[in-house]
Amino acid sequence: MAAALAGAVWWYDTGLKGTPAGPAAMAACRGLDVLLGASSGQWRRAAVPALTVAAHTYTVTVLSRREVSGGSSLLPAATLASSTAVAAGSAAAAAADRRQQSWWRRALPGGLAAWYAASYGRAQVHALAQPDAGHMRAGTVGRARYWAGRGRRRATRPPSGQMAVADMSLRFGYGTNGFANHRLGDALAVIADLGYVGVALTLDHHHLDPYGPDLARRVDAVRARLDRLGLAVVIETGARYLLDPRHKHAPTLLDDDPGPRLDFLRRAVRIGADLGAEAISYWAGVRPAAVPEAAAWDRLVAGCGQVVAAAEEARVQLGFEPEPGMLVQTLDDWFRLRDALGAPKRFGLTLDIGHCRCVEPQAVPDCVRRAGPHLVNVQIDDMRRGVHEHLEFGAGEVNFPATLRALIATGYGGLVAVELPRHAHAAPVVAAESLTFLTAAEEELLVDW
Repeated sequence: MAAALAGAVWWYDTGLKGTPAGPAAMAACRGLDVLLGASSGQWRRAAVPALTVAAHTYTVTVLSRREVSGGSSLLPAATLASSTAVAAGSAAAAAADRRQQSWWRRALPGGLAAWYAASYGRAQVHALAQPDAGHMRAGTVGRARYWAGRGRRRATRPPSGQMAVADMSLRFGYGTNGFANHRLGDALAVIADLGYVGVALTLDHHHLDPYGPDLARRVDAVRARLDRLGLAVVIETGARYLLDPRHKHAPTLLDDDPGPRLDFLRRAVRIGADLGAEAISYWAGVRPAAVPEAAAWDRLVAGCGQVVAAAEEARVQLGFEPEPGMLVQTLDDWFRLRDALGAPKRFGLTLDIGHCRCVEPQAVPDCVRRAGPHLVNVQIDDMRRGVHEHLEFGAGEVNFPATLRALIATGYGGLVAVELPRHAHAAPVVAAESLTFLTAAEEELLVDW
């Protein structure tokens, strides 16, 4: 049996893991592991537990393959049916076992099966109703994390409406503008290998240039690469010199001729749609000195209206980012712009955690709570009050435990992408250290909640 288990594990790791046969191979490994404990000859008694563990492992593994991209309701429906069958079969097998003389020994497996169906099945019911990435992920690890950590939490019950917080986990990504010295394919591979689940892809002359030749072919290749690596994606449009080699970020929607910026944003929308991006992020730009503030706002509203129309046609989500020093630099400014546009559904909010510390009058966690209902994209970095400089975690003034707690409490399920564009010279090391910092902070919060 040990040899069979070792062979199954080797086969899974070396050939089957990323194939359609991967879930079945993983299930076989788990089932054989249970049977290994029955090597003394109790094969028949171990068969039902082994099949139960294998069936559960299969459903978890199948569901986990959609925890980044989401999927159709057919998948959680099938895994829910399988989980129900596992629970019912386990309870029936225990009840039929006449070797157990005590009534409680015969009833205990049924009770445990009911608990399994209620905890694991509940998460799958939620995924069935809303099969997006967040609910798919909760269906695989959320309930397990909740029950495992529950005994270590305080006995005090959280306030009404916050029970689901313990089921949440954040989806960390990394921005390609922090890998400016890497080819895009290499950057994506490093980001995935480090353990990130997504990428914030800044369209630039060296990373999926939207003005380069064979754009459709290159977009298809990037999408295939993202799929193979299991990376979700948001599109960022903050390339510095893509449109004008002499002037940073020029032109913007506030300039006399916003045409190149509008064309770029429309291209970004189409690319985002083709890549299956969760959001397309953009900002206002700095108000030119010769343009009065009222005129700048009129230009911004007019330009954003065209971008929203393009997003509605492509059925993608926009995330508008308040940026220090730009016309829209605070949450108040974002709400003003949204109201001027008529609060379109496709117009969401990109929030940079560091920017909150830099320019917002409220504490960062309060900003997160205010932004929560409108979030479609989050960037994360450290920063100091009044200084717009993206810093590594721990080098600034952001209270990350309180901030991550607030972000989890909002129920936000999109990417939380590290934004360190000035650290490309040490990208692999900085990216690794960033993920270590963030996951440690999150795990501590989920245990102590």
